[in-house]
Amino acid sequence: MSAASVERPHEHRPLTAEANRLMDRNPGYRVEIIGGQILVSRPPDGPHAVALTDLMLPFLGAGLHGTESRVVQGICLWLPTGTEDYAIPDLSLVDADFQDHYVENNCYDPVCFRLVLEVTSSNYRTDLRDKVKAYASAKIPVYVIADRKHQRLHVLTEPAGDEYENHRPYSPGEVVTLPEEVGAEVTLNVEQILKAGRRSPEG
Repeated sequence: MSAASVERPHEHRPLTAEANRLMDRNPGYRVEIIGGQILVSRPPDGPHAVALTDLMLPFLGAGLHGTESRVVQGICLWLPTGTEDYAIPDLSLVDADFQDHYVENNCYDPVCFRLVLEVTSSNYRTDLRDKVKAYASAKIPVYVIADRKHQRLHVLTEPAGDEYENHRPYSPGEVVTLPEEVGAEVTLNVEQILKAGRRSPEG
């Protein structure tokens, strides 16, 4: 798609080695390197998983998991923001030939990503700030954030430098139609998604 290809010199990667050690010692945790910093996230809660499934369904229903594109969870995306930077979006829409764009360390070149999506947890600031810069720098065409903390669904498009020129937050009660860059008409029900992600009073 329109994302920029990332080239990596082959050299010693101390941060990557440490990130891999942390993942081995903490099964279920997500370890990423953004801006030269290792970020460790706890395993998501149940409502996070339900919201993520609800977000997947419209993409599947639109036929985007097929011969032209794939809907995938938790695959690594190389970032151009540092020599070892990579992120692991909750959900990605990638070209069907994404495996041809393998870089290293289970990560793939951003050139094959059409959309990335995050459902916020306790580290919501990372999704709303650091990852905005990271994904824009990687020229990911569409970034969607289900912000459970503030009960908003954010759609960011038109990456330019380290920011998105178009950032639109949506509230419960609204229905969002994603940009045509995703490859099909996909609509998201904001109330349904955010409701699915709310914790119960006991949780």
